[in-house]
Amino acid sequence: MKNTVKINSVELINADSLHYVATLPDNSIDLIVTDPPYFKVKPNGWDNQWKGDEDYLRWLDSCLAEYARVLKPAGSIYLFCGHRLASDIEIMMRARFNVLNHIIWAKPSGRWNGCNKESLRAYFPSTERILFAEHYLGPYTGKEDVYERKSTELKQHIMTPLIEYFRNARESLGVSSKEIAEATGKKNMASHWFGASQWQLPNEVDYRKLQELFTRIAIDKHIQQKLEHPHHQLVATYQSLNRKYSELLEEYKTLRRCFSVSALVPYTDVWTHKPVQFYPGKHPCEKPADMLKQIISASSRPGDIVADFFMGSGSTVKAAIELGRRAIGVELEADRFIQTTEEVEKLSKT
Repeated sequence: MKNTVKINSVELINADSLHYVATLPDNSIDLIVTDPPYFKVKPNGWDNQWKGDEDYLRWLDSCLAEYARVLKPAGSIYLFCGHRLASDIEIMMRARFNVLNHIIWAKPSGRWNGCNKESLRAYFPSTERILFAEHYLGPYTGKEDVYERKSTELKQHIMTPLIEYFRNARESLGVSSKEIAEATGKKNMASHWFGASQWQLPNEVDYRKLQELFTRIAIDKHIQQKLEHPHHQLVATYQSLNRKYSELLEEYKTLRRCFSVSALVPYTDVWTHKPVQFYPGKHPCEKPADMLKQIISASSRPGDIVADFFMGSGSTVKAAIELGRRAIGVELEADRFIQTTEEVEKLSKT
């Protein structure tokens, strides 16, 4: 049984995370930022409910399978994990996602400041990990790279005058790939110079060799000269068409995976955000608001849907609200859900 609360553009759900995400439609989430239990890191019951590491990893992989299903083709996922199983989780995650970064959250303060160094038998863990990933895109992955397809189609359309100039010349003379390779000394370029999908303009040296070949064949077949335009004219045409292509390509930018950082925010894979200090009612796994805002700003656009399937204190949801995103938050513990719902309602009224 789930309890759903809707607050403006936010939907909060009191339910088991895995059960709930299974009800979501395919390709419905723009950004997943979630902090599942790390297993045997916190003393709480929710962090110790599995029989062992293998049992925990099987459960987490079931979550990842659902995340891959609901995440849009151009979406991103940030998965928080503890230091102990981070490597295992990354390897497992790579089977479903293209992991872009294994981000280290190096906390500038924490329990390590007061540990008994002399009693240590290994280095004290002062970090958490964040796995940042995207979909594998392509014909065999189940998720289409719409931006790649659209941009390829656009380029072929814009470059049609040049593509047809080369293709028509070859077809009218019946020039083979072998003849082109022998004339230029390049075996695999015929499909690029005379095709459409990966078309490119030959350089001046290669073009002159092609002109000589085509002229010879045209004379032998008593056909009008082909490839008659000078190379500099083709270059000028290409540059003009390419400028037009670049301008029109801007319209497709929203089809790409969103990622935008600057020198004003951390843009390397080592982060040093300060942990959330204790306060009455603090969730033991609460993440810093500035870190979550950084993630959401970098990997989503206003109006996008941001999902946290282990909501806890609702920090991700709150950051999403402040940045003008829609949000979904799921929390299993009833008391925590009530507290977070009240906090989100209060924030939405300000």
